[in-house]
Amino acid sequence: MSRAKVFTPKVVTANLLVEGDVVYLSATDAWVTSLGDAEVLTDEAIAEARLIDGAEQTETVVGVYLADVSDGPDGPEPVHFREAFRATGPTNYPHGKAHEVA
Repeated sequence: MSRAKVFTPKVVTANLLVEGDVVYLSATDAWVTSLGDAEVLTDEAIAEARLIDGAEQTETVVGVYLADVSDGPDGPEPVHFREAFRATGPTNYPHGKAHEVA
């Protein structure tokens, strides 16, 4: 007898088509740059539907997929290293898009 796999909360993420910035789909269907503003999906069927919603926005984003998150003290937090790296933003300091590290 096998146990059903527990669904891990997810967010829909992608990259902006023109700028390349990492973005997340919010509950209002807007693409936001802060993981804290992303819609956290706790139901597998809804997550799949939201993934389709995001993937249909081909004039705005590319590479749309679901990323695992956990509930942190300040909102969703990445579960995997790749997503933690993406959430910190690019490291191209001359372009002003990188987050400063204290």
